[in-house]
Amino acid sequence: MKQRTNQVLYAYWNDVRGERIAPRRFDVEPSQIGGVLSETFILDCSDSASPTFRLAGTKICESFGREFRGELFPHLFRADDRAAVGRHLADVREQGAVLVLHALAELDGLRQASFEILVLPLVHSGSSISRMLGAVVAIDPPSWLGMERLPPLRMVSHEQIWPDGRPFAVMEKFRNAPALIPELSGARLVRIKRRSFRVLDGGLQES
Repeated sequence: MKQRTNQVLYAYWNDVRGERIAPRRFDVEPSQIGGVLSETFILDCSDSASPTFRLAGTKICESFGREFRGELFPHLFRADDRAAVGRHLADVREQGAVLVLHALAELDGLRQASFEILVLPLVHSGSSISRMLGAVVAIDPPSWLGMERLPPLRMVSHEQIWPDGRPFAVMEKFRNAPALIPELSGARLVRIKRRSFRVLDGGLQES
């Protein structure tokens, strides 16, 4: 992954979680990630509805020209991408996946702004994932970014990354002690229920 903010946030999240599938919401100390807070967000996914922005950093709001608190996360994207985004978020909540989305804001048919979006699972109360921590980072931001309201994003690609080396249902992980994961020499493809996932030892790696 190329963007420094997302590398910093992922490394902190992975360190705090230890051997758990996800850290608890109150394990995350904002002071420890102060340098990237302006590009981070918190989502509430405690009910059956789509995850909703509870907090969004100032740089995110400035880049898009609006406030996000209370907005459904899939509405960050175009209508024809929202169902797919919702399915990817379900894997974060139900299986503890780390999600990376690459998206474009397209204006006037001429201008584009590219974003990398990271979504990480959090446990807020009980033993289920009911919060998500993430970041929205502009890639090589154009000079005009932040000067006008952006339209909904077009999703270009996505990755699901499994920090423990394989997909793992949340409740299974909570019921059982974590197993040692053998060191992997590189990426490999895992297929589960007709779906494909890229598995990397140790989670995100710089590309």
